[in-house]
Amino acid sequence: MMASMENTSAPQNAVVLDVKGLTVTLTGEGRRHRVVDDIDLVVRRGEVFALLGESGSGKSMTARAIMGLLDDGDVEASTMSLSGTDLLSLSAEQHRRLRGVRVSLVMQDALSALNPVLSIGEQIIDLIRAHRSIGRRAAEARAVELLTLVGIPTPDKRVHDYPHQFSGGQRQRILIAMAIALDPDLIIADEPTTALDVTVQAQILDLLLSLRERLGMGILLITHDLGVVMEVADQVAVMRTGRIVESGSADEVLTKPQHPYTVQLLNSMPRDVSAAAEDDGGAPILEGRGLERTFRSGSGRRAHRVAAVAGVDLELRQGEILAVVGESGSGKSTLARMLVGLDSPDAGTLRYRDQDVTKGRLRDRKILRRGVQMVFQDPYLSLNPRMTVQQIIAEPLAATHTGTPATRRARVAELLELVGLTPEMGSRFPHQFSGGQRQRIGIARALALDPDVLVCDEPVSALDVSIRAQIIDLLCDLRERLGMSIVFIAHDLSLVRHIADRVAVMYLGNLVEIGDTEEVYRRPEHPYTRSLLSAIPPQTRADRGMLARRTRLTA
Repeated sequence: MMASMENTSAPQNAVVLDVKGLTVTLTGEGRRHRVVDDIDLVVRRGEVFALLGESGSGKSMTARAIMGLLDDGDVEASTMSLSGTDLLSLSAEQHRRLRGVRVSLVMQDALSALNPVLSIGEQIIDLIRAHRSIGRRAAEARAVELLTLVGIPTPDKRVHDYPHQFSGGQRQRILIAMAIALDPDLIIADEPTTALDVTVQAQILDLLLSLRERLGMGILLITHDLGVVMEVADQVAVMRTGRIVESGSADEVLTKPQHPYTVQLLNSMPRDVSAAAEDDGGAPILEGRGLERTFRSGSGRRAHRVAAVAGVDLELRQGEILAVVGESGSGKSTLARMLVGLDSPDAGTLRYRDQDVTKGRLRDRKILRRGVQMVFQDPYLSLNPRMTVQQIIAEPLAATHTGTPATRRARVAELLELVGLTPEMGSRFPHQFSGGQRQRIGIARALALDPDVLVCDEPVSALDVSIRAQIIDLLCDLRERLGMSIVFIAHDLSLVRHIADRVAVMYLGNLVEIGDTEEVYRRPEHPYTRSLLSAIPPQTRADRGMLARRTRLTA
């Protein structure tokens, strides 16, 4: 068995990572581009140092430079040392020997980071034996010990399972187990919770903090999530376009920001932009009763049916924003597909403007598809890369034989201006736009047929915090100007509270709670709702302590 995991080789608060004047330059298309520009970082043992910034700010390039993973870039610095070791003087082979032993990386996408054809036990064992002279049986025992430490149930059995047999949160725990396998001085966690549900995010943060306390390692946390930084950071550095524009203790930076960009980021935290819809007492514009949708999983004797949506009753009022919340696998997206007519329910009825459109005539289905449109989650995958923006937005008009080519061009120009873009952008292709601009294009396409209802399936989860705020402002502005109703599907409960009139909570295919947003947030009735709400990251530094207070779902 390997030595104890308690790390007592250096005193608490000793400097683990010391970086001064780090500059990273990439060469492409005959040009040199400085992506990290003269930054300083100091991470101490037992400390969480948060490197905060939006996509493209240079955060991940900084991590790759420290890890020695930048084969295609020039790295310069006056100082870059890890626990006294000069990283700048190391060869590629010496850097390789250092990774995992002295410094480890926890990446964002655990499914991509793990080898799909090897069991997780094999991957942990290979890592350990690559750096330690240890027998296979002892390495396997160590793997089980690590899985136990990070909270994987029945680790002696699960050690033989493959990555696809674990949930997203469990895979992230496995990455953390691999990161701490050799007792490193520093863990670099690059957006470790971005793709996770709010409760799983809380569990991963809780795990990192408990390991920090137990093992005394330093953590360099790379993130754009202000809520996470509010909760766990001891020190913060704010990056923008390759430079650190502000740094200091988390209390100072997050409560008394000095740089305009830091102020802008903090102002992008969710704020109240909702304007409650008035109930005119009439029939709801969209109504589902007893909606069910099941899927077949497995084959042969292992075949079974999974109820993705189980008897859901839901109604959407004219001009309101109804949020549907829940974790991955709760049935939110399946419900969304039924509401827009992409999937037909196996049971139950769907009514649009008091007309049954469940499985009716083709004419009735066309009425639903014209009046109810969808905004998809991923602005990178939902737009055809071979079509111009003009063609993408005009496609629904052409498919429904609406207008002439000239009137369609005019309508596209009008829609681009409506979502904050310019008509001249219609000649470009999707890859020529930022993520936020692409999502605006997706919204413009959804508005092409003048729908009454937008169903937005996680429309901002892939976006940076400031871009997210812009898209939310746009949706709320469109609701006010056009009188639309919006079904807003999300797992970001802090955001939902500030934009939704009502909120519906889904759990394992069931609608377990629904009501006015403030009523549900202040007095949640179902244990699952209470578990979700207790896992929301804090919105201010004064509210930190979420991890200690959060409610775990036990039933």
